Amino acid sequence: MKRSLTLAALLVLSAPLISAQTPAAPLPGAPGAEPAAAPAGPAKIAVIAFQVAVAKTNEFQRNFLDLQKKWGPKQQQLKSQGEDVDNQTKQLEAQGAKLSESERTTRARALEAKRKELERTVEDARNDYNQELQGVVDEIQRKLYDVMLGYVEKSGYTVVLNDSTQQNPVLYAIETTDITAPIVEAYNVKSGVPAPPPQPADATPATKTPAAKAPAARPGAKN
Repeated sequence: MKRSLTLAALLVLSAPLISAQTPAAPLPGAPGAEPAAAPAGPAKIAVIAFQVAVAKTNEFQRNFLDLQKKWGPKQQQLKSQGEDVDNQTKQLEAQGAKLSESERTTRARALEAKRKELERTVEDARNDYNQELQGVVDEIQRKLYDVMLGYVEKSGYTVVLNDSTQQNPVLYAIETTDITAPIVEAYNVKSGVPAPPPQPADATPATKTPAAKAPAARPGAKN
């Protein structure tokens, strides 16, 4: 049985989690980064859940909600079209025995053509939406990286580990080394963007902000 096009339309604009990718600018000490003079004394290491921090900034949440509102009508349109094709398919299945073979074949072919056209439209909408969302993510990542650089340089950190990549290099870290929250706070202050108003509990999927994925618990970390 083919997947309901109504479901496909509902999923087309489902917000993907922010990809756990390296920021456009290289992290300190990474290949391609400008060599920095090592301060005297032992290394001071910090940990940041970089992609989680991006999702928690007021600016990203505001821009994400704006994007969802922009694409909301398109999602509803695709949902309606999917329901129409699904209903026509059910009607054909129910009436199939009463139709001539020729009429049944003609209607089935017309429905199949409509289904394929809608599937292409859904896929195009998904690609366009994801491209716009990635643009929002990329912009915030670049600016958040600059804020992070200023913070770690001022605080004297010599190494920063990303705690939100799929291949997480951090096996253990004490809570005081996690700079995610202060970086988000510093970014919000610099951007001047206020926190978005709370969304109603019955908000549609098109107006919900994706929950930031928390870093995996580390051995020995306190709750």
